[in-house]
Amino acid sequence: MANFFNVISDSKFGCPMTQNLINFYKGENTMVNIILCGGNGTRLWPVSRTLMPKQFVKLFNDQSLFQLTVERNNKVCESSFIISNTNQYFLAIDQLEEDKKYNFKNAKFLLEPVGRNTAPAIALACFDLDPNEIVLVTPSDHLIKDEVEYEKVLAEAERLANENNLVTFGITPEFAETGFGYIESAKYIIDNEQLTMGVQGFNVKAFHEKPDLETAIKYLEAGNYYWNSGMFCFKAGVFLEELKKYSPKIYEASKIAFENKINLEEKQMRIKMDDMLNIPDDSIDYVVMEKSKIVKVIPSNIKWSDVGSFDALAEELPNDESNNFVLTKKHIELIDVKDLIVVDTEDALLISKKGSSQKIKERVMELKKEGSPLPDIHLKAHRPWGSYEVLVDTPGYKVKRIEVKSGKRLSLQKHFHRNEHWIVVSGTATVTVGEEVKLLRPNESTYIKMGEIHRLENEGKIPVIMIEAQVGEYTGEDDIVRLEDDFARE
Repeated sequence: MANFFNVISDSKFGCPMTQNLINFYKGENTMVNIILCGGNGTRLWPVSRTLMPKQFVKLFNDQSLFQLTVERNNKVCESSFIISNTNQYFLAIDQLEEDKKYNFKNAKFLLEPVGRNTAPAIALACFDLDPNEIVLVTPSDHLIKDEVEYEKVLAEAERLANENNLVTFGITPEFAETGFGYIESAKYIIDNEQLTMGVQGFNVKAFHEKPDLETAIKYLEAGNYYWNSGMFCFKAGVFLEELKKYSPKIYEASKIAFENKINLEEKQMRIKMDDMLNIPDDSIDYVVMEKSKIVKVIPSNIKWSDVGSFDALAEELPNDESNNFVLTKKHIELIDVKDLIVVDTEDALLISKKGSSQKIKERVMELKKEGSPLPDIHLKAHRPWGSYEVLVDTPGYKVKRIEVKSGKRLSLQKHFHRNEHWIVVSGTATVTVGEEVKLLRPNESTYIKMGEIHRLENEGKIPVIMIEAQVGEYTGEDDIVRLEDDFARE
């Protein structure tokens, strides 16, 4: 990297972007990275589910897309501002704590009780920032493999943002893709003096929805159409001004929601449910970018993928000698078939023809309508206090393996439809049942009657592992009434 720094330091261009690159490598970073974590990744079901979406699944050398996003942008941004669903916040915290190179204490968190799309999410974050703060808005579930080119692109984006533009990143298309929206750049002759090390921002002529194949081919041939990456760069105040101009309802409702926020900790805030529901649901593309007159697009050759389907994922993972990529430890034999996607998890098996994985989202929506829990949760579920794994689930009873991390405790709660029997396997649990508080050691147990208030706490140094047997007419996860909760869950 030192050689590259010498090259740009001695460059004859002397242009603003060159200076921005020098600042990057000197560590003089001032941008705030707003990371959008709200997606569910339904096209990667059953690997991705609502309570463990694709951005947190460790698919790449035991790292998640979220971790790669934080690591990548931490090199060029001063701090992170993570926008998350309340159910996914603890997943983000756990994965940030795993990365010893990242000081996650500099990160801010804004928790949404329910998603209202990207425009409100970005607005809520920008209300908390200085109007002149430059923000880099990125999804948490994208893959970028050419980080050297990425940093050049970001340097140009910062320059354009300093000039009060709204900047978007257009991915140079490699083929006629029908699964992405497109950005059409304005055609004009580039002045050689404007060239900044091969990266240049263009005026945006129009945004286009996902095209059919014939139209996508025309876009590819035209040469001035780019895949819409969903990444943006601008001053926080400039974005809010444009939002107020083109979507005053979202602006005003978001401002009220921000003003009524609950500050849980110094750098953690939560929006109230009623305030969130009052914000119109819409995307930044539709309400601002497609209408604003100050939008620039930067063509970006950064080896980008949204990893939005199994077909896309197959391009990013190594294949075996049979040209298959494998995510499961289970041995699977397929005879006299080809061009199939086979995804096997503990509780769901998916078989699809290659090229048809975009249709998985439709099937997941059907499962939701049927009331199935499969779109939402794996057999092993992660919680702020630890995790649980369903061992047996049958009408009338359910058996779980529960692990509670050191220093954590479950909510003070009760159930209306089930009795519970707890057996400690390892560690020492502090158990509250009604008015009684007692310690349970390995091979000791307690019984909790239906409707009785109870709580489990781990005050020790090692995890508490226990077996929970639920017996009752209904054992669904929504039969929990929380009376007190350390994690402010409702």
